[in-house]
Amino acid sequence: MIRGLLLVVSAPSGAGKSTLCQALVQRRPDLTLSVSCTTRPPRPTEKNGVDYHFLSETDFEKRVTEGAFLEWARVHGFAYGTPRDRIDQALTAGRDVVLNIDIQGAESVRKAFPLESVRVFITPPSWKELEARLRGRNQDSDDVIQRRLANARAELAHASRYDYWVINDDLENALEELDVILRAEHRRVPRLSEELAALEHWGLAKSARI
Repeated sequence: MIRGLLLVVSAPSGAGKSTLCQALVQRRPDLTLSVSCTTRPPRPTEKNGVDYHFLSETDFEKRVTEGAFLEWARVHGFAYGTPRDRIDQALTAGRDVVLNIDIQGAESVRKAFPLESVRVFITPPSWKELEARLRGRNQDSDDVIQRRLANARAELAHASRYDYWVINDDLENALEELDVILRAEHRRVPRLSEELAALEHWGLAKSARI
């Protein structure tokens, strides 16, 4: 069975990556959305087990010690981690997994799964729009917003390391681009070794590769 892919999605806070990831999974029920763990308190609209697994610092550290995370890091003063077990199960079953993680986590995933990972960086249409989105939430103090903007500058500096960029100016257009990227990655020759092996058996591999 051909293993699934890891669609690794990163973006500055406010670029809309969580909305895009959830919308992609709704469009493609065959996808598995990895739900991260965090020590950050939930926002009013967030649900435990759906948006994040909200953990205490003690519980989070316990899972770190047990090696339960594929990757983990501290961002904006809180810890975030990607549970390993569900990802391993999905990939082995041939299912694709969507990961909504920061740039540190994306690099860790790339090293752990160099053949399966596809990294996409979501950018806002402009810096002005990013700041407007952060302020439009009405959830953070000005100090927190300024810290998020400072972190966004650092994150944007790493965008060139990703495989793809998607500008989230229009949600439906950005969603379609993510879907196209995932479908195209499945047709890359290195990922089709099993199918090519079958062609070789029938003496068709040479013509198929032309």
